[in-house]
Amino acid sequence: MLLNSDLWVGALIRRAQIEGANATVVRRGDARAGTVIVKAYNTSERTAQVFTEAFGQDGDRLWIQPVQGNESEIDAFIERQRGYDPDLWVVEIEDRQGRNFIVEKIQV
Repeated sequence: MLLNSDLWVGALIRRAQIEGANATVVRRGDARAGTVIVKAYNTSERTAQVFTEAFGQDGDRLWIQPVQGNESEIDAFIERQRGYDPDLWVVEIEDRQGRNFIVEKIQV
């Protein structure tokens, strides 16, 4: 059973804060079923990664990196997604080590 989006986002933010990172909800989507995008910014290297929620064949939540590039390309991707999906959540994490704090599987 999958957690509601608002609970999952709250847990992600809490994990980041416990480890000393700054995590912020940039856009609040549908509390129950909104798709989540996580932007992880490495403050030491000044690089960013983006992760978007997907579901595997078994129905479990997993994460993919739909865009790899510089921060402006990542921000453009997020902005396009915001235009397509009114229920979208966007979470930004700033961490000196560039950690994303996602505990589910990340598909490479």
